[in-house]
Amino acid sequence: MNKKALAALLTALPLATFSAPAFAADGECGSVTEAEMNWASAGVAAWVDKIILENGYGCDVTLVTGDTMPTFTSMNEKGEPDIAPELWVNAVKVALDKAVSEDRLVIAAEILKDGGEEGWWIPKYVADEHPEIKTVDDALKHPELFPDPEEPSIGGVYNCPSGWNCQISTANRFKAHKAEEKGFKLVDTGSAAGLDGSIANAYESKKGWLGYYWAPTAILGKYPMVKLDAGVPNDKKAWDECNSQADCVDPKPNAYPTSDVFTVVTKEFAQNNAVAMDYLGKREWSNKIVGEFLAWQADNQGTNEDTAYYFLENYPDVWKAWLSDDVIKKVEDAL
Repeated sequence: MNKKALAALLTALPLATFSAPAFAADGECGSVTEAEMNWASAGVAAWVDKIILENGYGCDVTLVTGDTMPTFTSMNEKGEPDIAPELWVNAVKVALDKAVSEDRLVIAAEILKDGGEEGWWIPKYVADEHPEIKTVDDALKHPELFPDPEEPSIGGVYNCPSGWNCQISTANRFKAHKAEEKGFKLVDTGSAAGLDGSIANAYESKKGWLGYYWAPTAILGKYPMVKLDAGVPNDKKAWDECNSQADCVDPKPNAYPTSDVFTVVTKEFAQNNAVAMDYLGKREWSNKIVGEFLAWQADNQGTNEDTAYYFLENYPDVWKAWLSDDVIKKVEDAL
């Protein structure tokens, strides 16, 4: 689902879905169920919602375990839970389109306003020292800046671990840009920890690093990285049929697609809880901020609840923009 289509769906929904009628001013919210999805950014979002909805609006929020497909299916077929705080809609595009058009589900805020990002990245200190490097092809002109860890005389492009789809797309990009001919080889990172460790090691020694990663993540929150432009727009057909496929014989340069990431609620909930929808229609944050609080969570072994309080205490300018003055006061009193 592209953003124009989503915007059209939002426009088509009744105004009452996203505006707070008279009863909302009285703080009538009632019971709310929300998925605490099993990745960090979504789990923290659920706890931020719980704290704000309970303390600011008087809701009674129950968090339930969630994941993309089980949560979406349950909401679509059974009408529960009420809220999926961070749904990567590309994974359920066709079914979500149908559910919205048939008045079972409603799309609220684009919680990740930058979208989910994938691509090839370089450390910010490299980008600052070499402002001429802006695209993948620019980086591939400089194997000397991105040495392979075992053969530093040639360049290295860090790949995803085996079994991840991004290993395929990275290998296809490597081939599409003729990186081997330009003095590079693919670096097998072995595991997620190996990929993360390679970035951490590069930062500690202030060496060059070039490879695949995604946002928002704790690693990019802790170690500032710059995503390289693909040099071409995303060609969805070519991406789906070739760039993302293991049997792609002749891949061409292609940009990674941006994933649309929205909060989704049931239609019944949207109609009966306008006070909560007023908030959920505004609640969004940038990948930079998400990366920063995920980095804090990783460094401090924080729970999703701990990290939600950290966010509320350290990013007041972000969350206060979602709320009215009287609700802000109630939330502040609870912190």
